[in-house]
Amino acid sequence: MESVQPTVFNPAQLYLLDVFSRIKSDEELNDIKQLVSDYYAKKLDAHLNQLWNEGVLDQKRLDEINDMDLHQWLREQKDKDNLAV
Repeated sequence: MESVQPTVFNPAQLYLLDVFSRIKSDEELNDIKQLVSDYYAKKLDAHLNQLWNEGVLDQKRLDEINDMDLHQWLREQKDKDNLAV
């Protein structure tokens, strides 16, 4: 029989558990979800702007990405990563 290891939470997880324990309504939950979504959208936007400014990303590359099957591409990347291990 396998022994069950206790879950160890990091400080961020503990903080979020505390915050989430105080949510009393669906409206509050939706507000928190929106805050998290906005946070990651802002981070992504800043990263994309950095790539654009560095010349890594340009209109030509955006057009190429637009024509790609990103789900297939991600599967291929995952397969490559698994082969490398």
